[in-house]
Amino acid sequence: MAALSGAARGWGRWQPCALAAAAALAVCAFYYLGGGGETFSSATRRLRATPPAPAHRHPQRGGEAAGRDLHLLMMFTKAERSPTLRAKGQAALRSLLRHGRLGDGDALHIHLVTDGASRDIGLGLLRDLRGAAFRHQVIVHDVNELTEKLFPIVEAMQKHFSAGSGTYYSDSIFFLSVAMHRVMPKEITQVIQVDLDLKYKTNIRDLFDEFDNFPEGAVIGIAREMQPVYRHTFWQYRRENPQTKVGEPPPDGLPGFNSGVLLLNLEAMRQSKLYNQLLEPSMVQNLTEKYHFKGHLGDQDFFTMVGMEHPELFHVLDCTWNRQLCTWWKDHGYSDVFDQYFQCKGEVKIYHGNCNTPIPED
Repeated sequence: MAALSGAARGWGRWQPCALAAAAALAVCAFYYLGGGGETFSSATRRLRATPPAPAHRHPQRGGEAAGRDLHLLMMFTKAERSPTLRAKGQAALRSLLRHGRLGDGDALHIHLVTDGASRDIGLGLLRDLRGAAFRHQVIVHDVNELTEKLFPIVEAMQKHFSAGSGTYYSDSIFFLSVAMHRVMPKEITQVIQVDLDLKYKTNIRDLFDEFDNFPEGAVIGIAREMQPVYRHTFWQYRRENPQTKVGEPPPDGLPGFNSGVLLLNLEAMRQSKLYNQLLEPSMVQNLTEKYHFKGHLGDQDFFTMVGMEHPELFHVLDCTWNRQLCTWWKDHGYSDVFDQYFQCKGEVKIYHGNCNTPIPED
């Protein structure tokens, strides 16, 4: 067994039963069971002897209604080089805590994907959780171990959706959401992955309720892209197909997706024959050739291209759940149509300060 790479922090304001904690943490080699000095190997042997309870529900305790395990994942790498990243992460966490309210028995599991140099910085930011009004846990994942698991799955698609001229091993982490159902333990059935440049204006618990709105066959919840990014990227396909909705603005067009807020129904992703076929190199090649697609935004590009062909795989979140603020494309050739993409009606639930756009103050 390789040396363990992650760390599981203690529960806030809650001491869960040992079995539930083990079910959530010890099923995967990149978890570390702290406190009791237990190794991954010994915990796994004990779990095999005693089957764990489903990780998405807590057992009832003394008549209390069973709660939910809510899994929230965020990337935090190369933070030692970026004071801006640290500031964004701190602002996002504080707004999440300010509005966060969970139900009885619920617990928020925050998964932090980080590198060795950024780990302590990230955990320092997460110390604010000690004042949280809800039950919580922090789980740290080593980015190098996740990359090693992801690379064989996503290597073929990287040349189509990465900024570099070729396939780079390190790029794999930008496709974590695409294949998370294959690297997370099966006991975890739902994960929300979020960018750090967010500001929460409502209870994060309400976003988890969006999983209940998934139509049959949908595996991922995601909001539309709010700039004409893909109007530009699909230019050749649009020229060859002048009546297409590809790249057109909402409500009738297909503007593509933005991956700043992602609802990943891991169980549905595992069971979807169609979705897993689309991960195959030949399928990726066929679609990129059909749409003449070459992107640089990682998972967002993959989801956008797949969404043009198979929209039934996606539950489209309302724009208020990912109210993007970047206006770069307005000043780069698309001022005449920009507002058709950028408009968002309704009370904003999550602001997304993409391309370093300032987020409105409270």
